[in-house]
Amino acid sequence: MKKLLCAVLALAMVLSLASFASAEDYTIRIYSNSNSSERTTWLINAAKEAGFSISIDDNSVISGDTAAIQAANENKDADIIFGLNEVRWSQLVNGQYENLVIADWTPSWADKVGAYKYDGKAYGLVIQNILMLYRNDELGTNGEALHFAHWADIVNCGYTWYRQGKVGGTTNMNINNAMLYSFTDPESPAGGISVEGWKALWAYCAGGNFTGDSYGFDALNRGDVQVSTFYSSSLYGKIDNAADGSSNPLRGALEPENWALVDIDDGTYYIAEYIGVVENDKRTPEQTEVVKAFADWFGSAETQIAWSEEFDSYPCNTDAASELFAEVPAIYALKNCSLTTVPGTEMTYAEYVGAHSSEWTNIMTNLGFYWADNAAAPAEPDWENIDWATMTQKAN
Repeated sequence: MKKLLCAVLALAMVLSLASFASAEDYTIRIYSNSNSSERTTWLINAAKEAGFSISIDDNSVISGDTAAIQAANENKDADIIFGLNEVRWSQLVNGQYENLVIADWTPSWADKVGAYKYDGKAYGLVIQNILMLYRNDELGTNGEALHFAHWADIVNCGYTWYRQGKVGGTTNMNINNAMLYSFTDPESPAGGISVEGWKALWAYCAGGNFTGDSYGFDALNRGDVQVSTFYSSSLYGKIDNAADGSSNPLRGALEPENWALVDIDDGTYYIAEYIGVVENDKRTPEQTEVVKAFADWFGSAETQIAWSEEFDSYPCNTDAASELFAEVPAIYALKNCSLTTVPGTEMTYAEYVGAHSSEWTNIMTNLGFYWADNAAAPAEPDWENIDWATMTQKAN
């Protein structure tokens, strides 16, 4: 099916690119944090078949959203940015980066992505969220269903859990966003989060197991922990291959046999990855049209179907989603806390995260959150005597 899609797309794009005089001489420069070696190789090849020449670094060169943004801002050669999340895109669209101006652009599929758009600027490609999973077999809860009011209730669940081993990284940040959701306090000097929230996050870190695995799936799959976190886009693919990494693997995908989602009243933190065109005064008008044509191609239903099939992602494009799924998968049917309004503000929680994310990173870094070696864990902070004005600033 993917080969057929690529052939159809290639024919369509070759015809459309024929009107762009300089198309065959222009290589589109792309920056992204959705850039595993598999993704970059796939995209380069699919784009070539569709008539585009692109340049994109994989995550051995650029890793994470911060690195992608910094590289694009410093190199001043970007044509396309895709990936990231609402926090970064709100900063981009609002002009917070000196050398990155998002161009006016409306794709042909703009009406297919619902609320996942910055009108006239950037539009959603795929939806992801953060999941809390548990084993319900003899290596887990032995059939007991887990229900929490808030993500931070994990610290009192009575089971072992996995936690990340560093502050940075998009997935790690989104886990923290879910953990801190119920502790927002716009009046708090501690980055807009109550001190109780930071205590809860510390307890999550201090009581959790870090085994060096990426985001917790492998530890749960082996049975090292009973509760863990993971991101949605790769879950079913990981489960399909779970037996490769465990003698007691997680089983089932459409109808889970020995694992389940923790039922959390707050829901979970969603992000969407977007695509936007960057202003570049080194391009001719014809080359700019080629760049926009690539962005239109990449976000189209046909391309997103192929991308989603290849990388287990869930497309924002509703035409693509309806083609791929008879009904919304359970992991994407969870309540979305990122779009709820924070009490005492007019901001969604995603906007609130964007307003405070640098403060949160500084707090966690300055106080020593997420040590990799439990044997070398730092002492718990003296919460009553913290100078939050200092802790919210980057360490010198």
